Amino acid sequence: MKFLGNVLAVLVGLIIFSILSFFILFGFIGLLAVSGEKGVQVEENSILHLNLNGRNLVERTSDHELDLGPFASPFGRDASAGLVNLKKAIREAKTNEKIKGIYLNSGLVLSGQANLLELRNELEEFKTSGKFIVAYDEAFSEGGYYLASVADELYINPMGGIDFNGLSSQVIFLKGLFDKVGIKPEVFRVGEFKSAVEPFILDKMSDENRLQTQYFLDDINSEMLRAVAESRDIPLDSITLINKQMLVRKPIDAVQFRLANALAYEDEVHHILREKLGLEEEDVIPSINATDLASIAISSNLTSKNRIAVIIAEGEIMDGNAEGVISSEKFAKEIRNARKNESIDAIVLRVNSPGGSILASDVIWREMSEAKKTKPVIVSMGEVAASGGYYISAPADTIVAQPNTITGSIGIFGLWFNIQELINDKLGITTDEVSTGDVSDFMNPTRELTEVERSIIQNSIEEGYETFIKRVAEGRGMSPEEVKKVASGRVWTGNQAKERGLVDVLGGLDTAIEIAAGKIGADGDYHVAYYPEQKTWFEVLLSDLSNDVNVSLLKSQLGEHFDFFNQVQKVKNYQGIQVRMPQEIKIK
Repeated sequence: MKFLGNVLAVLVGLIIFSILSFFILFGFIGLLAVSGEKGVQVEENSILHLNLNGRNLVERTSDHELDLGPFASPFGRDASAGLVNLKKAIREAKTNEKIKGIYLNSGLVLSGQANLLELRNELEEFKTSGKFIVAYDEAFSEGGYYLASVADELYINPMGGIDFNGLSSQVIFLKGLFDKVGIKPEVFRVGEFKSAVEPFILDKMSDENRLQTQYFLDDINSEMLRAVAESRDIPLDSITLINKQMLVRKPIDAVQFRLANALAYEDEVHHILREKLGLEEEDVIPSINATDLASIAISSNLTSKNRIAVIIAEGEIMDGNAEGVISSEKFAKEIRNARKNESIDAIVLRVNSPGGSILASDVIWREMSEAKKTKPVIVSMGEVAASGGYYISAPADTIVAQPNTITGSIGIFGLWFNIQELINDKLGITTDEVSTGDVSDFMNPTRELTEVERSIIQNSIEEGYETFIKRVAEGRGMSPEEVKKVASGRVWTGNQAKERGLVDVLGGLDTAIEIAAGKIGADGDYHVAYYPEQKTWFEVLLSDLSNDVNVSLLKSQLGEHFDFFNQVQKVKNYQGIQVRMPQEIKIK
């Protein structure tokens, strides 16, 4: 009966979803029509409202994305905010005389440290205009506070809080689950730090993995503390102690330790904003959001003959032409088109990837190498450009990374699952086969691997590792021996990678674009075009509505176990030979 009840609940949910989708779809179309009629206007004496609370900070969102606030994702999936559009809006706000300042809500922003640093630097540049930034939220995560600390004034709700106690990274281990259900992983790898397979064969971190994780976490945390100390005018030793011992335990502690200016409710912060704008108490605060402001910002140098292609590569690296990832077919084509396009003078590849398939990585590497023969090729690393993400970056003329980018992880592994115990002993299923050769049923998952099979796979892994080392050595102008000293799958921050010759320059996407412009002799006179071309808002809407209902139904059924289920689902992407991060790193 419980099973039938669950089935009925899902069917009812799907029916309701279909009905709601119909009305939501036409409601969105109506909103777009109204928006198109009135256009986007910036009122006099306005503020730019950056509401990033609960939003997922990604590289790029649609240039024509509708900003519908709480209605942006009707089934609960986190809305996204694109770095490209946010930076574009902040730059417009800096020079637009009608905009007097920025109101920032970043409390629970979902982002890695490098993207936060990129946005933070843009806000720092905005402050040189003399305009104000006021930040407020009810509660701040570590990353949310890192971004908000750039503000001239920072306020927190009297009943809120600040999570300011250092960074941590947790790994989910699946060995116990596999033992219970009868699945035996077979692991092949090169490099003592290539620990992506550890969740399948161990129940805790290896000493090597713990060492490298502690090393890069300490550096990322130090980078954050230096920035907060400078912005809040607090001695670095003091801010380090506050962070290490979690001395901010109540909202008032944040004020006493000068991490916040005062405790305030949102209406009180609005009163402060009105005072800055010279408004009366009952006046509506004129404001504009980043999506609208970015849409009216004039792209610079549209007529310039110097053109730079920025190709945004974000996600896992996978074979084929899949959407939402760095698919080898699609991105090889993008790089090839940019290489052959005579109107494009330089290429910047923006990489934000933990890696993935070695085959897909090598396909993209090939196109990067070919492009480098004819045009300057610069890589800008985002939050993470590790393993396969580093593989596709290696051919670049110059590699740019943020100090807190996660990169390196030059290593390789293979993973195969033996399900013999599961199907034979647990499920009572048996199999049999007829073969013409000694290894015709190569890597059959219903039995143990033979020694011949293990030898074949291990040799492939070792050859793949040597190829990876060779690619990096050629791209970086290093010897294979020099590369191996910083390889073995070990992860580095941008700071640490630069010290070891894996990165050339510390900076963000703008730094990479400026380097590209310098190489074509176009300093200050160039136009930037972003690729791949984006879907229309309508295509994005239909895709999101379809995805949201699946995620929402799963979350409702699984509750707090959803993240664990999601991790298990990703196991299928790990099979085969991989150049992938040592673990799925989530820093909080």
